[in-house]
Amino acid sequence: MKKRRYVICGVSNRGIHMFIKPMFGDFAHCSELVAMVDCDPLRFDVCKTHVPKAEKVPGYLEDEFDRMIAETKPDVVLVAGCDNTHVRYILKGLELDLDVVSEKPMVTTSEDCKRVLEAETKSKGSVICTFNCRYPATHRKIREMILEGKVGRITSIELNWYIDIYHGASYFKRWNRTREASGGLSIHKGTHHFDLVSWLIGQRAEKIHAFGALNYFGPDGEFNPSRKDGRVCETCEEQENCRYFMRWSTRTKSNLPQDEHLNVLGEAQGAQQYSNYRSDCCIFDSEINIEDTYVANVLYDQGAMLSYSEHFSAPYEGYRLAINGTRGRIETQEWHAPARTPFPTPDVQVIDYFPIFGSKETIHTVPCDGDHGGADPLILEDIFLGVDPNRSYDIQAGSLDAAYAVCLGEAVWKSVESGKVIEISSLLGKKYK
Repeated sequence: MKKRRYVICGVSNRGIHMFIKPMFGDFAHCSELVAMVDCDPLRFDVCKTHVPKAEKVPGYLEDEFDRMIAETKPDVVLVAGCDNTHVRYILKGLELDLDVVSEKPMVTTSEDCKRVLEAETKSKGSVICTFNCRYPATHRKIREMILEGKVGRITSIELNWYIDIYHGASYFKRWNRTREASGGLSIHKGTHHFDLVSWLIGQRAEKIHAFGALNYFGPDGEFNPSRKDGRVCETCEEQENCRYFMRWSTRTKSNLPQDEHLNVLGEAQGAQQYSNYRSDCCIFDSEINIEDTYVANVLYDQGAMLSYSEHFSAPYEGYRLAINGTRGRIETQEWHAPARTPFPTPDVQVIDYFPIFGSKETIHTVPCDGDHGGADPLILEDIFLGVDPNRSYDIQAGSLDAAYAVCLGEAVWKSVESGKVIEISSLLGKKYK
């Protein structure tokens, strides 16, 4: 297999561990990382600390993109930086007829969705978006059951997503806390869920009505020790009065869990990991301008209706999904992060199938190893090796799928602000269906 040449734009923790490390490992025979692009050169050093084999890969700043392309001649642009940076690299790549692989969300606004879709029509390149919610064994099995007609014509979907107090708070410590950077959590996180539903049921969203609020974080948060901006967890003098901090600590020892979002360099380097960025800003800052709680109703183009909720300060982490149809109902529930859950949780996720007439069936799937329920290794195989020819249905998300997910997320917060029903066509236009 001929090696394809890749550049990565945004040397984030996700970029390092999702893409760069595998390119020097399982996919070294078919991929070559020829350049890295970021606004902060310290990120190149961080990357090479985690992936020593990347030592000789050159780093370029954001304004050096054109020079980087001329000097390294890549085939594919990987986009993995802050959400609001995605559009510039996607458009640049398409303009140069390169293929693009983007982390979700593809972009952060409906206007940028239209720019990407239009650019792709003029380019020899194409866009793939890495929606890992499609790939876990449970979701693939549910997709297969729907295609087999197990539930008949789909009538309604129930999806409730719970992000626990540790993971949920992490979004409000970092750049995600502003709509300008992330589009808000209905986009940054919600696009995962909206794409999953659309893919499972094979329908596109048409209308949405939503409610949302900032209930837990920001200056009015119930557990804010005092109304004060500029605090950071590492040096905060009010740690002992912060219930979110003390959930993981005592007065003499911090036992904060180590997850992928924080402490990339480890505790020895502290939270000031990069030149102008911290991952431990106060979750009660007045800078926060996004919601932490959503409920929404969505109508799809073939008549299905979704009841959705997203909660970012729950006592445990996981989700509940149910799909109803004219022939039956599918249910599943998963508990994430059991080590952070202060009570016993089920070890195995199952699918319960209730036919309209007949006996209930409980289905066990075979999980895959790897992050995000075994999704990430399968996504990487599809990216670097090509789509699995033995799979009987489409699973890789293209630009239009990604655009609908972003527009649905934008419709959520716009409906929250206006109180109105938002039509997706008003955001994306009727041209793209």
